[in-house]
Amino acid sequence: MPESPDTEKHDKEKEQRNSKKGRDIKKSVSMDNAEQKKKTKLMKLLTGRPTLQAVKDKGYIKDQVFGSSLSSLCQRENSTVPHFVSMCIEQVEKNGLGVDGLYRVSGNLAIIQKLRFAVNHDEKVDLEDSKWEDIHVTTGALKMFFRELPEPLFPYAFFNNFITAIKMPDYKQKVQAVKDLMKQLPRPNHDTIQALFKHLK
Repeated sequence: MPESPDTEKHDKEKEQRNSKKGRDIKKSVSMDNAEQKKKTKLMKLLTGRPTLQAVKDKGYIKDQVFGSSLSSLCQRENSTVPHFVSMCIEQVEKNGLGVDGLYRVSGNLAIIQKLRFAVNHDEKVDLEDSKWEDIHVTTGALKMFFRELPEPLFPYAFFNNFITAIKMPDYKQKVQAVKDLMKQLPRPNHDTIQALFKHLK
């Protein structure tokens, strides 16, 4: 018996749907394969990536000066007072003691950031250079250095002890307590505080 036109039409639609399903499945399989390849490539990239220490050892990345811990910076420089701090103090005492508002007036932030970049990228910085002639740039960079320390000059572990010492009613006891605490500080903290306070005095 010949098929009715409706049946023929229905069969054609069914075939089209089936072929579309087949194409969609193939497409989805090929997309899954592509996704899988991307994931594999990414995993290879991540697992084959050298460690930060390995990159530093090869000299591709320099350790920063700004934002480094005081102890690690001093250890790298083989000193107890960071070189940058000594350099700034020397420059201010040589050229800036007659300037009004020495640590109060802000320097040009863009130039301070340039100086910070130069110091961080191990460029040989000479503060006598005309680029850094404004003494407020030097003082601003020094203030920024101390602001960016991961831990303050007076370490967190000593904070409550210093507060207790400062609140002592007897002046002689207070001074002795602060002196005793200062002796307990890590050497870089102690020596940097000493250098800074002598400078500020």
